[in-house]
Amino acid sequence: MIRKVALSLVFIYGTFSSFETSAQINTDQIDGRTNTINTAVPFLRITPDARSGAMGDVGLAISPDASSIYWNLSKLPFADAKAGVAVTYTPWLKELVNDVFLATVSGYTKLDEYQAISGSLRYFSLGTINFRDVTNQDLGDFRPREFALDAGYARKLSDNFSMGLTARYIYSNLAGGQSNGSAMIRPAKAFAADLSAFYTKEFEKDDGLTNRLSLGGSISNIGTKISYTSSAQNKDFLPTNLGLGAAYTLALDETNQLTFALDVNKLLVPTPDSTGDYKEKGVLQGMFSSFGDAPGGLKEELREVMFSVGAEYWYNHMFAVRAGYFNENKYKGNRKYVTAGIGIKYDIFGLNFSYLVPSGSGIQRNPLSNTLRFTLTFDLGGRDEESRTGW
Repeated sequence: MIRKVALSLVFIYGTFSSFETSAQINTDQIDGRTNTINTAVPFLRITPDARSGAMGDVGLAISPDASSIYWNLSKLPFADAKAGVAVTYTPWLKELVNDVFLATVSGYTKLDEYQAISGSLRYFSLGTINFRDVTNQDLGDFRPREFALDAGYARKLSDNFSMGLTARYIYSNLAGGQSNGSAMIRPAKAFAADLSAFYTKEFEKDDGLTNRLSLGGSISNIGTKISYTSSAQNKDFLPTNLGLGAAYTLALDETNQLTFALDVNKLLVPTPDSTGDYKEKGVLQGMFSSFGDAPGGLKEELREVMFSVGAEYWYNHMFAVRAGYFNENKYKGNRKYVTAGIGIKYDIFGLNFSYLVPSGSGIQRNPLSNTLRFTLTFDLGGRDEESRTGW
């Protein structure tokens, strides 16, 4: 399907992230205006796996799996399987176009009882775009694409606590070889890192079964600013994010298990102001100032907090039912949606499916409507008998 570049970049790339361009800010009128936070490469914040996608995009504190490198790498030393692989395919914005997708592959292996390493590749394709100049002359077709390549290491620091560090290379080619009139557009490249921590503790019940409380935190995409031209005065920020999560697992009996989870997230990126000076800030300055730089003060800062809630039911560790809800303030992107999905596991193989339904106003034309995710998982290397988690 061929589309003009204006249609594609505005409605495909901009819409999917909800980090849309802000209107001019009037600091004398705080209520009733939209002031979303702008970042480059927002595909880094798209949920890459169907399990979390079915649970309202929670993932910081739920049990470890092969997709943990995206959410919280430090969970992996507590994984039951010695190694695992996950492959996910997500048709994106299928209500608007039919050739945009996100594909991910990730995996991990435990080096011993205390250490684990992991790697992943996320590839985002924006389909095919037909470029034209101001006189409507055909400049040819192009396939915008982005990817992130990750590698990470996690280690237990005690029986209940672990930490992890992930390194990331980011590549974004939206219009390579084209010109914006004053400079040649080139692929953008950046490096980033994630720092994560995880705590889990079991509580034995009178019937011999155990419940489990887990807490997780991560600061993701701490990295260099990014630009698509060599002449850019102020480069764009990566979607640096602070996430805190909690999950509680109830062992109902020997075959039934229920988990409730909550994630809270906030972008550590400067809030736009009327002067545009926020783009001149450095990475660390932008991260620290993001807690108090909103023109609307504390009220606007609280609007920038996103939350997700999710639940997961397992029967005999073979069949799962999941549901969740994601909420973002209407002045900060207005993403609100309900999610649901199922999971099937047999021996070393697993298949997860998720479905997204937007909620709130304007759902009839919401580009996220009917978003599907499919994840195929493989547990390799057998069960780690030294693991104490029982997941």
